[in-house]
Amino acid sequence: MELRVIDNEPTELSIEIAGEDHTFMNVLKGALLETAGVTAATYDVNPEQSGGQTDPILTVKTDGEVDPLDALEAAARNVKDKTTAFRDAFQSAA
Repeated sequence: MELRVIDNEPTELSIEIAGEDHTFMNVLKGALLETAGVTAATYDVNPEQSGGQTDPILTVKTDGEVDPLDALEAAARNVKDKTTAFRDAFQSAA
């Protein structure tokens, strides 16, 4: 996975995530919205200025109590923990 930081401010982070689609981006956005201190999380796969399809651009806004990059890390960890728990449950059910 390739990440490119577009904007990194104290309460807002925008990054491009190469090679991902709606499936991953919706999961990550959902995890961000469950993360303490996150006030908004969204992504765009076709920004107006791009002139067409691009890699998704994720934007995270926080309340200032938490750094957006730390919130992204916490959300990614949450996604990993949930997928690991699902995999373990699936394997033990088989």
